Amino acid sequence: MTGTGAGPLVGAEQLSSQLAGPEASRPVLVDVRWALGSAAEANHTAYLEGHLPGAAFLDLESALTDPVADDRRGGRHPMPSRERVQEALRDAGVRADRPVVFYDARPSLGAARAWWVARFHGVIGSRVLDGGLAAWEAAGLPVQTGPVEVPRGDVELSEGDRVLLDADGLAAWQQQGGQVLDSRPADRFRGENEVMDPVAGHVPGALSLPALSLLDDDGGFLPGDAVRALLTDAGADPQAPSAVYCGSGVQAAHAALALEAAGLGRPAVYIGSWSDWVSDPSRPVATGPA
Repeated sequence: MTGTGAGPLVGAEQLSSQLAGPEASRPVLVDVRWALGSAAEANHTAYLEGHLPGAAFLDLESALTDPVADDRRGGRHPMPSRERVQEALRDAGVRADRPVVFYDARPSLGAARAWWVARFHGVIGSRVLDGGLAAWEAAGLPVQTGPVEVPRGDVELSEGDRVLLDADGLAAWQQQGGQVLDSRPADRFRGENEVMDPVAGHVPGALSLPALSLLDDDGGFLPGDAVRALLTDAGADPQAPSAVYCGSGVQAAHAALALEAAGLGRPAVYIGSWSDWVSDPSRPVATGPA
């Protein structure tokens, strides 16, 4: 799905045209290279080996998450403070008077987390490069290697337009009849293959909608009709408001981006996700299919 200027996605060719436009309106580019279990050094090395020209590197683990609590409350990637996010975005050159485009290597997981956190903190002009660096290269557009010196930004964060839930908020959402989507791989939802957290299973009443199923074979986001079909197949109502969670709030942001890009509203995100849910042994756990 190629993004338009009004939506949360932007296509490679469209972004290239915008970067060739007047300097005052050119998007700031931020590379959020990330993979589950990959160290920050490895992500930064991958960035240095090739990135969009002029893009700064942003480390998800240090910039887009607060430290993990000793009791694991808040999950493996706790929601970052406004101060932490603002400092990191300024270091990456994000400005108050320019749009910003986040991207990663291909699946847009890190980019989606950056986009959602930025939108939560009031960075309205933020979007994600649909298909990431892979789409940029497939379009024959130039890639730069090595570090980039960017002028320090001046973005001012404020209250944004996204709904953040904690565990109690998710439970209240369900009690009010709201649908909840689990965006982890289906085997983890069923409790068959828990590789990251100490308890397997899912939040009772949740429906399985794996985030990566919302991408096409090239890593771009599926069009709206395909996303609606997947929601229907999962037992969800495409027209109903959704709350989304995953393991630690990365794939949840990705699913939220996919749903919004498909024209299905702005899902609430339980950012602490499963890793926060199971930090309290009194919370209920379900296994098996929905």
